Amino acid sequence: MLKVSQEKLADGLGITFQQVQKYEKGANRVGASRLQMIATILSTPVGYFFADAPIPSSSTDRKPVVHEEDAVTSFLATREGVELNLAFQRVANAKLRQNIVQLVKSLGAPSGLDRDHADPGATR
Repeated sequence: MLKVSQEKLADGLGITFQQVQKYEKGANRVGASRLQMIATILSTPVGYFFADAPIPSSSTDRKPVVHEEDAVTSFLATREGVELNLAFQRVANAKLRQNIVQLVKSLGAPSGLDRDHADPGATR
C-alpha cells in the first residue's frame, strides 16, 4: 500500500519490527501519539487509518467543524508537531508551560510580538 517496510517504520518509531507486527495484528494498542508518528513517517494524514470507519449519524447537537481545528490537526500530523507536543508534555511545571504558551503566542502574532505581553522597557 504505502510501500514502507516494517523495519523502516520501526526504525522511525524507535521500536522493534516485532512491535510493528503486533500493532498490525491488533495484539497491542496504538496510542494517539504513536498513531500520529506513524502517519508522519508514512507521509499520510491520520484519517487514512480511519477511511473504512463507520460515519456517525448526524446530530443536531453537533457544531460544524472549524477550519482552525483542521489547521491544528494538520500541524499535529507533521514531525515538527509531534516533536513539539512530546517536548511540551515533558515540561512538568504548569507555570512554565503557561509561559511557553504565551511566548509562542507572542512569536506567532502578526507583528512577531504580541503587544499584550511585550516587554514595556524594550525598544522597537
